Parts: sequence; structure tokens; C-alpha cells
Amino acid sequence: MDVYAKLKELNITLPELHPPRGIYKPARQVGNCLYVSGQGPTKGDAILFTGKVGSERSIEEGQEAAKLCALNALSILHHFLGDLNKVKGVIKTLGFVQSADGFSQQPQVINGASGLLMDIWGEDGLGVRSAIGTSELPSNISVEIEFIFEV
Repeated sequence: MDVYAKLKELNITLPELHPPRGIYKPARQVGNCLYVSGQGPTKGDAILFTGKVGSERSIEEGQEAAKLCALNALSILHHFLGDLNKVKGVIKTLGFVQSADGFSQQPQVINGASGLLMDIWGEDGLGVRSAIGTSELPSNISVEIEFIFEV
């Protein structure tokens, strides 16, 4: 299966790569594991989803934010590897959701990213996962997700 053909079939265009907003590497490979730093729901320099899920944002908006985090990770993979077809699958997804008091649906929110990765790689897109609620995230983003891929 060609990942780029699958993206085209899903009508998905990878976002442009944005520069890091801090002192870190966007990706680092160790052996056959490729670690991708935490990604937010951004497009270029614009932050598209801010605020707490469960009060300022709906679960559905949180899912769209999570999907955008995954797309930004794919853009990093594309630039780092030169070819997304080198990715064998997802090892781990670690999602953080800026959550309103009493909100406990973080797994539903992170499903936005997990569902996209499964749409692309099938069962190989389903890795282990944690979905964590937090009171604040950098720049007030609604969701931040880091990934580990197998290459």
C-alpha cells in the first residue's frame, strides 16, 4: 500500500512543516523507532484550536484538533524520512487534552488522531496509547500529541 495514494484517497493534504516553537528536535530516530515531538493543532503559524475541551471546545472539536496534531506529525515524518512509505506503523500515541473541570472523555478526543492513523495504515496504525487530561497546555492549545513510529 502506498501511503501517498491512501492520503489522496482520503482527500488529505499534508500541512506545511512549521519550525519548532522551542529548543528541541521535531523528530529523532533511535534504531527502528522514530520519535516525534509533541504536536499541536496548528496550520503554519496559526493555532486552530485553543481552550479547554468540555467547556470552550466540544469533543468533536477536540477530535479535529487531535487529527490536526497527527497530520502535523505526518508532515514531520515526510520531511525527516523523505518517504512516508518507510513507516511500518504506530508504536505509541501519547495525547494531552486541555480539559475543563470534571471532563473525563480524553480517550474520545484522542480517537481523532488514532482514527486517522488507522485509516492510513489499518491495524498497523493502531499502537499503544495514553490519553491524559491536563489543566493547561502551551499557548492555550486544546490538544498536544507525541508519537513513536516504527520505521
